[in-house]
Order: sequence, then structure tokens, then C-alpha cells
Amino acid sequence: MQTSSGSKLDFGRVALLLVLLGMGWYFWDSPVVWPLKLLVVMMHEGGHALATLLAGGAVDRVTLAATGSGACLSHLPEGLMAQVAVYSAGYVGSALAGAFLLLATYRFRMRRLVLATACVGLAVMGVLYAGDSITLAFCMGTALVLGLAAKYLPDGGVDMLNLLLAAFSALYVAFDLRSDLWSGAARSVSDAARLAHLTPVPSWAWAALWSFVSLALLGLFARWSLRAAHPEGLGYSLTSGRR
Repeated sequence: MQTSSGSKLDFGRVALLLVLLGMGWYFWDSPVVWPLKLLVVMMHEGGHALATLLAGGAVDRVTLAATGSGACLSHLPEGLMAQVAVYSAGYVGSALAGAFLLLATYRFRMRRLVLATACVGLAVMGVLYAGDSITLAFCMGTALVLGLAAKYLPDGGVDMLNLLLAAFSALYVAFDLRSDLWSGAARSVSDAARLAHLTPVPSWAWAALWSFVSLALLGLFARWSLRAAHPEGLGYSLTSGRR
């Protein structure tokens, strides 16, 4: 698949992403992937927190539960559009995080910087907004792991880790949509339900809209990122063995 810039999809990277997506889907309910699930939940809640602050509100606390759920408790900004933006930010927060992981790793070769940024972001969230000991321990422990990975893993290992995190971000969007559409218990307390209370749009339509937008963003960024460039270009190929 040739592009206008002379690059084409790196099918080695694409195949690896598909394998990670398949494994994540199969093991989603396994305790083996519990830390990754909590991390993408934190990305979701971080989207709420960031949108709240940008819209002029105030974040009280963020909590994670061992069951894999999370909450961002905040003082909402005034205005319908601002509140819609805050409730919507959770849906796209984890998707944007995964998309930027792909972009920074494969297009701009900032693989270590993006992990270091995630490390700092988690530490800040833990120190400023963690609402309980579980959330604080998870934020600080995961920040330490990501920081060590950014410093000591070889380039290929960092690429693999970033691709794994991006895959789980995409899966979280898909499972979020499934819960909001088909689980009555989850649907009644979801962000889509809160959006439905604010607007005439039903919760299922909000869930479908933002999940579609999130998956479209991930797909667009993945297509842009998972390309191999000619040797004279800025990109590089995962399958070539060169870094």
C-alpha cells in the first residue's frame, strides 16, 4: 500500500498489533492483564480530570477499584457545553493516549519520552488526586515501572510496551461500548447516561458516537504510525532490525 509520501504500511508492525489485540481480547477477564486494565481505566479517568481543569472546574479525587472500575469526582464547570465535554472526555481519553503512544513511538521516534511523560503524569495524578491508598499505590508503582522501562529497556522493548499499551487502549474503548450498550447495570451509571440526563440524546447514542470517534482516531493514528518509510525518510522499519 503506497502513500503519497512514498511509505507503505509495515505489515510486521500491523501483524504484531493484531496479535496483541487478539491476546488482549482473549485474556481480558484474566488477572494476568489486571494492571494493564487499571492503567487504561486511569487514562479514562485522567481524561475526565484534564477536561474538568481545562473547562474551569476543580478535581476533588480520582479513585480506582480492584474490580477494574474507576471514578473521577469533581466540581463541574458551569455551562452545558463544558459539562458535555467533561463527561465525553473519558471516552476519548484512553483512545487519545493510545493514539499518541503510537504516533510518538513510530513516527517521531520519541518512544522513551512518551513513556517518561506517562510516568510523570501518573505520579502527579497519584500525589494530587488519588482518593485512596489503592489508587495512590497503583499510580506510584506503575509510574516507577514505566520510568524504569523508559530508562533501561532496549528500543525494541520500549516499542513493544508502547504498542501493547496502545492495543489495550483500543480494547478498553470496545469493551466500554459493549458495557454501555448491553449491560443494564453499567449503562445506568455510565458517562453516556450522564450525558443523556444533560441532553435529549439517549445514552446508547452517546456511547456509540464517542466509541466510534475513539476507534476512528485510533485507526487513523495507527494507519499513520505503522508505516515504513524509505531509508532516506524519517521512519524506520520494526522488521528490519535497525533502530
